[in-house]
Amino acid sequence: MSDEEHIFLARVAEQAEKFEDMVNYLKPVLDSKGAALSTDERNLLSVAFKSLISSKRAAWRTITAIEQNPKYQKFGDALGAYKKKIESALYADCEHIIDIVQSKVLSKSSEEEPRAFFVKMVGDYYRYIAETAQGDKLEQVKQAALKAYDEANQISLPPCNPIKLGLALNFSVFYYEVMKDQKRACELAEAALSLALDKIDEISEDDFRDAKSIIELLKENLTLWKEEESGQIDDL
Repeated sequence: MSDEEHIFLARVAEQAEKFEDMVNYLKPVLDSKGAALSTDERNLLSVAFKSLISSKRAAWRTITAIEQNPKYQKFGDALGAYKKKIESALYADCEHIIDIVQSKVLSKSSEEEPRAFFVKMVGDYYRYIAETAQGDKLEQVKQAALKAYDEANQISLPPCNPIKLGLALNFSVFYYEVMKDQKRACELAEAALSLALDKIDEISEDDFRDAKSIIELLKENLTLWKEEESGQIDDL
């Protein structure tokens, strides 16, 4: 099949909520194009990957909440075993996604913008593992995520570039939620906001729309963090 056919079927799989199929239809496109995907194609790939793991992340949070209820203590062992099963499936999916990106994209040369997009993605999926990992596994994925985010952050992109802003958003969430470093999280978010707002009047209307939505998420997170409120933190 052609790349066009694979992309069409990936969109069909998305509508059918067959996210594993969606990922599989996009793999041959990555084989042929690598980092040279269009912005729409990159976004489609991002949706495929995120959708593949979203139900497992939600399931883990639900089971964790049920474990906290005293009336279900007698089912603690069974709940714990089920949660481990969900964790294993989540880790396998995240590690598969990281392997796809590293082998099909990052092993090849690319321009700065798509490279930043895909290196950030590696950081994101290590971060998703870190949300539930413990012990040596947690330390391993924390350091892998930090390395990827640092690498992406070194790539020079304009301050209002949506990838640059998305990186600042997710990197700051990583520091807040995984590294438990509220100060560094706020510093990253504030620095990105300051640079972006300084240049926001110089960008096109389309870029402004994309940048504005991420800027709002950065502002919301900063408000939450500075007030030390608990709750769901926004990311991409």
